Amino acid sequence: MSRNLVRPFFPIPPKEYSQAYFNEVIRAFSIYLDQMQNPGEGRNTTLVLTNLPSNDQGLEVGSLFQETGFVKITAEDRTNLLGVLATGAVGSVTVTA
Repeated sequence: MSRNLVRPFFPIPPKEYSQAYFNEVIRAFSIYLDQMQNPGEGRNTTLVLTNLPSNDQGLEVGSLFQETGFVKITAEDRTNLLGVLATGAVGSVTVTA
């Protein structure tokens, strides 16, 4: 997936140890790590999602899940409950006609 990132420059090593070279390598790796840890934007022409969960239980905000054929996004202020089913009984009722 292309993220339009500028690749960091890794300098050509000198024949002998150079503190300036070592600092440049560390700087380049720091840029690389920052880029990899930032999700950035994505643009796709096709996308295949497999094994999506069927509810948002335990997912972080922004995660995708599917419910009845629709892809949904987990939101902080909206729950997608697995379902609620309850039965109960209180006493007895006699009906005469």
